[in-house]
Amino acid sequence: MEVLLAIGIAMFAGLFLSRLASKVNLPDVTSYLVAGVLVGPMVLGRLGVPGLGFASFAFVEEMGLLCDVALGFIAFSIGSEFRISALRKTGRQATVIAIFQALTATLLVDLVLVGLHLVLGDRLPISTCLILGAIATATAPAATLMVINQYKAKGPLTDILLPVVALDDAVGLVVFAVSTGIARALISGSVNMVSLLVNPVIEIMGSLTLGALLGWVFSTVEKFFNSGSKRLSLAVAFVIICAALSKLRFHFEGGLEIGFSSLLVTMMCSTVFCNLCDFSEEIMYKTERWTAPIYVLFFVISGAELDLTVFGDLAVVGIGVAYILSRSAGKLFGAGVSARLMRCEPSISKYLGITLLPQAGVALGMSVTAAAQFSAEGAIIRNIVLFSVLIYELVGPLLTKLALTAAGDIKPKPSVRRGDV
Repeated sequence: MEVLLAIGIAMFAGLFLSRLASKVNLPDVTSYLVAGVLVGPMVLGRLGVPGLGFASFAFVEEMGLLCDVALGFIAFSIGSEFRISALRKTGRQATVIAIFQALTATLLVDLVLVGLHLVLGDRLPISTCLILGAIATATAPAATLMVINQYKAKGPLTDILLPVVALDDAVGLVVFAVSTGIARALISGSVNMVSLLVNPVIEIMGSLTLGALLGWVFSTVEKFFNSGSKRLSLAVAFVIICAALSKLRFHFEGGLEIGFSSLLVTMMCSTVFCNLCDFSEEIMYKTERWTAPIYVLFFVISGAELDLTVFGDLAVVGIGVAYILSRSAGKLFGAGVSARLMRCEPSISKYLGITLLPQAGVALGMSVTAAAQFSAEGAIIRNIVLFSVLIYELVGPLLTKLALTAAGDIKPKPSVRRGDV
């Protein structure tokens, strides 16, 4: 009962705050995150009333299954943007921009944090700087997609934004794997080329292969059903299957590991399905409408995960501010320069970087991995990422909305005069 009551209250709080947020033109995502903080362990959960909010961070972690499914649907929706017809227009541009802006953010964060290392010494080791630089690549596809859906954004900036966000996370996986390998070598004094280079390539190629196979099976099986509701149910089933199979891990001697990225598997499944199935647009439309409550719960839970105690450590706050400023500068500069090099429209060159600032799920996942691998240093990384995610997730969706509006992708609602009614 407590779990169900907590979920119900969490969703109600998110929806109620979204009504208040709409009065001041804030995106729904921001209100859901704030609602999560309010019903989370830091506020309402402190009362200790069973079912009234999330009593502890351990309780929030138990909602991980719901978050995995929600991320699966988000990735499934983004994958539909990789239709061959669309890729012919933006595929090359999106690829170059995604790689360039991600690596620029990593390089700038590394340089700034290494400079801080010279001041702080062992409080900020070089290995920690490298890992934080890798985490800087990641962008939050969930927040971006929610803003686009809420305001029905449509235009050149939106067309290139979703592929860039999707490819951005693939680049991030490689950079993170290489950076953690270098960090581990700096700490231990030995270099493992398998974990440094081979494992990340295997993870990406394996994820794309598994996703393509599932997408082909999905498109084949879907043809046997004529009912719209059954086709929708089958789509939901395949998203859950993708999320489940992505959890598989195979370990071999010599440090060789075969793993999968849930985001890449589900995105590839959706991409193959949408390019093979004639009625995929109908399925995607129905799926997006069905998943609205899951998205609300996902963002409320994400808000509940934010630990406000990170503000109590001035060192974490200082490093976090440096991380946020350098990552933001890297995203803005990298996206702007690469968009101009690829001869994109002026609105894309000017505003794309702003839409790439939100950071959440993927970055948090990387920080959890780092915390598990690097004990004391991992705890520092986790806290800094928590601090930055708190800032980015509260401010990022609003900035994304403003950028899409300025670019003309979000159209202002027409005002209704009394005489028109």
